[in-house]
Amino acid sequence: MDLRLLLAIILAMLPVSELRGGLPLAIVYAKAHNIPLLLIFLLIVMANILIIFFVFYFLDKIHPKLLKIKFYKKIFETYINKIQKKTKKFEEKYSVIGFLALTLFVAIPLPATGAWSGCLISWLLNLDRKKSILSIASGVLIAGVLMLLGTLGFLQIFS
Repeated sequence: MDLRLLLAIILAMLPVSELRGGLPLAIVYAKAHNIPLLLIFLLIVMANILIIFFVFYFLDKIHPKLLKIKFYKKIFETYINKIQKKTKKFEEKYSVIGFLALTLFVAIPLPATGAWSGCLISWLLNLDRKKSILSIASGVLIAGVLMLLGTLGFLQIFS
């Protein structure tokens, strides 16, 4: 596996870049190496969906143990206070449309709206896990399609 493709997969799994960073890089790589775009698209989207399970595992199993460390607890509480304000606004605004709101939130390919944030919102609101995973994965797929179309359009302009 080429280093650029590995980097694209890693970017797709990181909290800040997610699909916004990984997919364009993977598409450029695929076009340069005559790899089917569908294959690359599915690889990157699946990498981003896979992270959902790791985030929930961390929040459920590892996070409670880390809260015993004073430094971690202080950082988490500071961060979570900021997130909880946004989460409350999200819950008040979108509770009527339920899990569709979570899907749409994750689907918007903007910073802080990907799978990581969707998992955190679901966890903070104590939403049904199975429905949340389905909603977040659907949002990732929609975001992936939007990023694919945007990247292909951008590349078409400059080719």
